[in-house]
Amino acid sequence: MSQRLSLSRAAHLIGTTRAALQKQIASGELVSSDGTVSTAELQALYPDLRIEDSGAFERITQIRDEAFGKRIRERVLPNQEILAQRLALQSEELEDVRRHLAHYHDMIEALRERIEQMSGASAAEQIAELADFLDVSLARVLGSEEPTDTIQVMDNVLRVMSAHVTVKPSGHEFFVEGSETVLQAALRAGLAPSYGCGNGNCGLCKARIIAGQTQQVQQSDYPLSASERTQGYALLCSHTAVSDLVIEMLEANAPEDIPQQEIVAKVRSVAALTPNIMLLHLQTPRSSRLRFLAGQRVALSVTGSTANFRGEYAIASCPCDDRNVLLHVCHDEEDAFASRLFAGAIRANDAVSLFGPFGDFVLQKDSPNDSVFVVCDSGFAPVKSLIEHAVASDLPGALRLIWAATRADGHYLENQCRAWADVIETFSYITLLADSPGVAGAQAAARALAEEDIKARDVYVVGPSEFVEAAHQRLVSAGLPAAQLRVEVL
Repeated sequence: MSQRLSLSRAAHLIGTTRAALQKQIASGELVSSDGTVSTAELQALYPDLRIEDSGAFERITQIRDEAFGKRIRERVLPNQEILAQRLALQSEELEDVRRHLAHYHDMIEALRERIEQMSGASAAEQIAELADFLDVSLARVLGSEEPTDTIQVMDNVLRVMSAHVTVKPSGHEFFVEGSETVLQAALRAGLAPSYGCGNGNCGLCKARIIAGQTQQVQQSDYPLSASERTQGYALLCSHTAVSDLVIEMLEANAPEDIPQQEIVAKVRSVAALTPNIMLLHLQTPRSSRLRFLAGQRVALSVTGSTANFRGEYAIASCPCDDRNVLLHVCHDEEDAFASRLFAGAIRANDAVSLFGPFGDFVLQKDSPNDSVFVVCDSGFAPVKSLIEHAVASDLPGALRLIWAATRADGHYLENQCRAWADVIETFSYITLLADSPGVAGAQAAARALAEEDIKARDVYVVGPSEFVEAAHQRLVSAGLPAAQLRVEVL
């Protein structure tokens, strides 16, 4: 018996994205009703899909070690793959029972209607007719050979191994895998929930559980009031989902929703991306994580013997990994912090003060449009953050990168772009070289205008001022609405 699934759950089961399913809906390959699709139509669209080949099964077999205690896993439970296969078989049997029960229900309804139609017949005739009807109906039910609904079986398995969470009032959805907390799962899915320490001390991540069951898995020192407990509040950083959940959770929708923070971070590593660009990896304390939106900037400072060396840089990492902050620092003699970094005066394990975040060069997350990123040289840094966050958030539109460079090593992470293009169905990119930022801006804008309909796209332009100005003028003159254009000057 066919069931209806939300697009996020269907994509999770098949191992694709909501964007891919939405394209199939737009093309008429798949029918959607109220944001849901039927398991029967999914099965018809993916007839060769097997449980062991699905994205859901891969996730099941790769549950992180912390999902079960080592001793329990080794001495009581089978290994994860065997456990998943056994659960799949049990789910198949359950689906078979459900299908037969549905037939029994139909038979009883038909029997009731038949009795109502037999009011004028004799008792003997009624009994004989009913006996014949039941014989035929039971033979039809017991002899049913309908194929198993593989998608529904997979959904049964997924419900055992992960929990689906719906957020109110935004309607956002995500999945809690293994033993991760609800907060960890929300960040991994690209959401921007309210939180502070992430360790159960500040209480900023408390949310109301509207439906479903949670269980505490992390120590918490923040005391919820009796009233909050009665209303169903829980700390998302210390609870995991036992069942599917509906939660009422605060989310940051704009830069002004993110508070300014001051954190002392530790340098994990410093590595050269090119002779003129350093990759600086900072790690924040577990008790004080950096909350930011993709595309924003931070200021860094380190105190030397006689001076305070400071600089401001775009974050090149995804907010979903809030402890690890990556920055692409360009060599600049007028930048005191960068000069010190390139001189080797900042090394692993050094303390760096971090201030921020700043800036409004962020994703338009509620837009259904495709996104085009027009960047020059190290302008790739904030766009890397934007793309990673867009993928984590499973945004519906396609992602296209146009990366202009003014020097031979300007495409310093093109291997990253190739990797994205190989695994992300909605991502594509092109590169180009130019003699100056202004020429590069004009050329990159021209490439963007070659899109089918620039007015139906959100465009993000970032780079030197000359590049941004040239691209901005070309795009606006071509009719791109101002509300769909974001610019950032490095």
